[in-house]
Amino acid sequence: MIPPQEASARRREIEDKLKQEEETLSFIRDNLEKSDQLTKNMVSILSSFESRLMKLENSIIPVHKQTENLQRLQENVEKTLSCLDHVISYYHVASDTEKIIREGPTGRLEEYLGSMAKIQKAVEYFQDNSPDSPELNKVKLLFERGKESLESEFRSLMTRHSKVVSPVLILDLISGDDELEVQEEVVLEHLPESALQDVVRISHWLVEYGRNHDFMNVYYQIRSSQLDRSIKGLKEHFRKSSSSSGVPYSPAIPNKRKDTPTKKPVKRPGTIRKAQNLLKQYSQHGLDGKKGGSNLIPLEGRDDMLDVETDAYIHCVSAFVKLAQSEYQLLTDIIPEHHQKKTFDSLIQDALDGLMLEGENIVSAARKAIIRHDFSTVLTVFPILRHLKQTKPEFDQVLQGTAASTKNKLPGLITSMETIGAKALEDFADNIKNDPDKEYNMPKDGTVHELTSNAILFLQQLLDFQETAGAMLASQETSSSATSYNSEFSKRLLSTYICKVLGNLQLNLLSKSKVYEDPALSAIFLHNNYNYILKSLEKSELIQLVAVTQKTAERSYREHIEQQIQTYQRSWLKVTDYITEKNLPVFQSGVKLRDKERQMIKERFKGFNDGLEELCKIQKAWAVPDTEQRDRIRQIQKKIVKETYGAFLQRYNNVPFTKNPEKYVKYQVDQVGDMIDRLFDTSA
Repeated sequence: MIPPQEASARRREIEDKLKQEEETLSFIRDNLEKSDQLTKNMVSILSSFESRLMKLENSIIPVHKQTENLQRLQENVEKTLSCLDHVISYYHVASDTEKIIREGPTGRLEEYLGSMAKIQKAVEYFQDNSPDSPELNKVKLLFERGKESLESEFRSLMTRHSKVVSPVLILDLISGDDELEVQEEVVLEHLPESALQDVVRISHWLVEYGRNHDFMNVYYQIRSSQLDRSIKGLKEHFRKSSSSSGVPYSPAIPNKRKDTPTKKPVKRPGTIRKAQNLLKQYSQHGLDGKKGGSNLIPLEGRDDMLDVETDAYIHCVSAFVKLAQSEYQLLTDIIPEHHQKKTFDSLIQDALDGLMLEGENIVSAARKAIIRHDFSTVLTVFPILRHLKQTKPEFDQVLQGTAASTKNKLPGLITSMETIGAKALEDFADNIKNDPDKEYNMPKDGTVHELTSNAILFLQQLLDFQETAGAMLASQETSSSATSYNSEFSKRLLSTYICKVLGNLQLNLLSKSKVYEDPALSAIFLHNNYNYILKSLEKSELIQLVAVTQKTAERSYREHIEQQIQTYQRSWLKVTDYITEKNLPVFQSGVKLRDKERQMIKERFKGFNDGLEELCKIQKAWAVPDTEQRDRIRQIQKKIVKETYGAFLQRYNNVPFTKNPEKYVKYQVDQVGDMIDRLFDTSA
């Protein structure tokens, strides 16, 4: 049960809270009433503002539409006036540009092209809007006249500024200057920069607006002429240089200063001169002999002009490649891309045809030379063919995109040269085998036959052109091995060919040696030729090439040489047989000789003396050009004769077989040796 006091306090507390809540409720009611009043006032204001905005909009929109219409009308008027001005300007184009067109584009190309652009637009306008108007004909005529002037200007610029490339510059271009520490690239300037820019601008205009490709024909005709003349100028340069100084040259251009040229030799291809120099070296060592004749034209008598023509042609081929590359670079700036290959094809035709024609002339000359057995002329094909094959990759690259007939010209020439070269090799081997044995052509002293020296000289020449000669031989092969042609196969073919020539030569020499009535002279002749062949093979790389297919060739030649020396030595038997011990009469010491015995001894002395004198007289006129071999043959024979004669003298030195011993003992042993030492020496 709650005490009365606590209940009273609780009631008062509740009453106080109730009173506070009533006061709060009364405050809220007052605020709500104020808020409702404010809301009503705001709604009234907004309704009034909306009404006013509607009235303003209804007043402004008609004004805005009127203003917009006025602006559109103004723009239409301005556009109409502009179009009228534009149209009117077309009617004045002819009169405004006629003077400029009449005077031409020279010296003011940009202004001229600007006038042509105005005329072009006028033509297009009248064609679209007034095709029957006289103004159209007027501007058309003016446009055609302007186009013709631009074509004439293009031709004039190309003609005036296209210059022939000098031989000096071409030689520097194809050979460079190896002596300079820093080699700078040689750049050809076919057209001055200003002229080139004008030509490019005109060509682009003619393609885009002129609808005319005739200028491309003008371009290739002018540039073709310059290219052809440049190559012909280089060829003429070789001729003049060789006639004046004997050696064509290319000036070196230090630091690219072309005002201070100095002479420098051109790198010349391997020609017959190398083999000739070898032959001269052999001659100095006593190996040469030219008294024997042959139906082969002597190689060492070859005209130097052949070398000049060969060098000139080789350099012209290289020049064509470099100049054609340069021409294509120039062409790409001037000729539209889809016309570049065709124009380039036409541009190079004259120069290329000239080179191919000259190459075919070389083939034709070689063919005629083969008929008359002039194989020295045929040798010109070798360096040319080698150079053509070396240059072919560059040729093919330059001729990319040209017609098939253009691309096939060089391969066709290479095939012709390989065929004629193979024919020359075959005919040369046959001529070596079949060279006739003419008595009046044989060397009287048994020296080296001209056929031998020519054959060796020809084979030595092939050393410089091993791959080329091998390719010639391979081109005639029909076996399956020829299809897998490589350098080793080439070397074997060439080795086989050289061995064939040497075999033919040996057979012919054996046949020729039978022309001599004296077997000893025949032996000396074969000895000299075999020795010359062997020494020539050893002094060049021919011996290594021969060894590819014949390992014992060197030993075989040495055996042949020894056999001929032995054959020669038998010629002395008729001298020594008189005094050999087996043929001497037998007698007893202290017993007086009978007349028959004395007569026999006298006959022995007389036979020896007469035989010695006869052989020395005859063999003194014979020749053994190789000093080493000559001394060796003398020493061997001198030893045999002196020993035999010494024993003979000693045997009869104190035998009284005659009252006049000086009549029979004409020579002492040393005198006999001196006589033999003078063999093979016409000056003795």
